[in-house]
Amino acid sequence: MQKKLLSGLFWILLLNLLIKPFWILGIETGVQNAVGPEEYGFYFTIFNLAYIFNILLDLGVTNFNTRNIAQHPKLIDKHLPGMLGIKIALLGLYLAVTFTVGLLSGYGSRQFHLLAVLSFNQFLNSLILYLRSNFEGLMLFKWDSVISILDRVVMIAICSLLLWGPHGGITVEWFAYAQTIAYLATALTALVVLTLRIRKEHNARFTLRRLQVSLPFSIVILRKSFPFALLVLLMASYNRIDPLLLGWLHPHGTYQAGIYAGAFRLLDALTMVAYLMSAVLLPVFSRMTAEGDSQLGSTTSMVTSLMVVFSFTAAATFSFRSDLFMELFYHSQDAAVVDDYARVFRILVWGIVPIGMTYVYGTLLTAAGRLRQLNTLAATTLVINIVVNFIAIPRHGAVGSAWAAVIAQTFMAAAQIVVAIRLLHLHPAGGYLLRLLLFGGAVVATLLLLPPMSWWALLLSAGAAALAVAFALRLIDIKNIFRIIQNS
Repeated sequence: MQKKLLSGLFWILLLNLLIKPFWILGIETGVQNAVGPEEYGFYFTIFNLAYIFNILLDLGVTNFNTRNIAQHPKLIDKHLPGMLGIKIALLGLYLAVTFTVGLLSGYGSRQFHLLAVLSFNQFLNSLILYLRSNFEGLMLFKWDSVISILDRVVMIAICSLLLWGPHGGITVEWFAYAQTIAYLATALTALVVLTLRIRKEHNARFTLRRLQVSLPFSIVILRKSFPFALLVLLMASYNRIDPLLLGWLHPHGTYQAGIYAGAFRLLDALTMVAYLMSAVLLPVFSRMTAEGDSQLGSTTSMVTSLMVVFSFTAAATFSFRSDLFMELFYHSQDAAVVDDYARVFRILVWGIVPIGMTYVYGTLLTAAGRLRQLNTLAATTLVINIVVNFIAIPRHGAVGSAWAAVIAQTFMAAAQIVVAIRLLHLHPAGGYLLRLLLFGGAVVATLLLLPPMSWWALLLSAGAAALAVAFALRLIDIKNIFRIIQNS
């Protein structure tokens, strides 16, 4: 099982690290530079409204399906038609709620038009994630990796023409249309490939004619998936509510939301690694917990070490020189705007450390079926986030919202680690925590001692030093990784 984990991590990280950094840091940054922080703040606020309620398009079906198919692969042919029927039926509920909130928020015609496009995009994205959950549950990680980047490849091609083509010129509406085209192409590709794999490996003749909305089946599945739905809703809320609160609570809310979006984008690119790891971890942890695998503790420690080495090194490096990286990505903006980006990013980037831990231990607890504990923690985290935002936003704007995000994420991660150790009887090796603390101290000391240098030299120097310390402290054990591959 550890070989499956390492293989899955390799493919999904390789393909996504080749494509998605350019999407986030090249295309999305290019769009914000082209339209300006005010206009992008307008888009980002509506996008987050559509995003927060996208749980109504899923209601936990995707995470339930990943865990269920990983434990019972032969159920895929029976479940796929009914699951697709549920997804389509939930679209009506999602649109009703989203447009009602838009109406209550006083949206005008332009805002409703963009909300309609972004809402449809959320449906397509939710459909893609469900289809991918079947690849993940079947441990088809190579196909999952290809599907995970296909939408971004199409969007990069379209947006590159809009940004830099001979007749270039982009608006936030055209940016949304490009996403629609890319999501449609990816969803159709995923459905065709999955259908062919089912026919080949399970000798089943699934066709779209078998698509159905069965009320008894839907009730059973939604009842089982409800705890997953509640968890996703709560986590999406405390992760994405900050721009909405900025728009409501600050006198210059749209501008502050645009600044927060600019700083959040690079954090989003960094957390992509942690998210991709969790997509592989959920089916692997699900099968290990179902089979009572004795290697669960050692596998968790191995993944924790990899996550800490990456996340802490990234957070410290980008925070120490936030001005350098914000100037790199937003050089065409006014100097005062870039300074605002840097002040927010300096704080916000530390969120990658607790987010990384949440993707490890939250995924582990999800795989073990500890949804009640996770939902309690997520609800508490949401309350903490809202309270701190209400206190900090009126006075500090996006900077205060960044502090709220980091504080809430840190609480969530620490609580999950404690619960996982207690409920799953994990026993970290002696001195493990001390080695993590020594690693963090060594990374900070290295950054303090490094002379001024270019951004790429800084990343290479900090990365090389972090890897050397991690190897010396045996946080990353290359011999053990090769032994797992060889023995498997």
